Amino acid sequence: MSRTHVNCTVNGDETDFLCEDGDSLLEALRDKVGLTGVKEGCGTGDCGACSVLLDDRVTCSCLVFAAEAEGADVVTVEGLADGDHLHPLQECFLEGAALQCGVCTPGFLVAAKALLEHTPDPTETQVRYGLAGNLCRCTGYDKIVRAVLEAAATMRDADTMREARA
Repeated sequence: MSRTHVNCTVNGDETDFLCEDGDSLLEALRDKVGLTGVKEGCGTGDCGACSVLLDDRVTCSCLVFAAEAEGADVVTVEGLADGDHLHPLQECFLEGAALQCGVCTPGFLVAAKALLEHTPDPTETQVRYGLAGNLCRCTGYDKIVRAVLEAAATMRDADTMREARA
């Protein structure tokens, strides 16, 4: 069985790993890189639990061969926090009890980050549409949507404060 050497950027760090030809990016991130925040929910791209940003696009990592990450920029849920400082999305999910078992949470957080990068002041409908590729079997969606809207407001307020200081 042949192996492929992959060089890419994961959460801002240059990373390389060896993978089998049939390994998914999900398997490589978890088993080769050690980033277990990426979860396998369905293995068919239907639930979004394994969502990562692959070159700034929300991608189900279970549907991408690991070798396809060559030269790519990958962001996982572990890449949202800044050291010990949680991303506002993570804080709002915790404060708003927008999670239970945690399997879907990483995918929701990654999809929400992508949404807020492109739409910093989303409507509830935009949030629901932006998260439509992610399924939750525990909490329902209202707490998740409220957490994303709260995080958006928090992030806009922080941007306004930074602009005022400049």
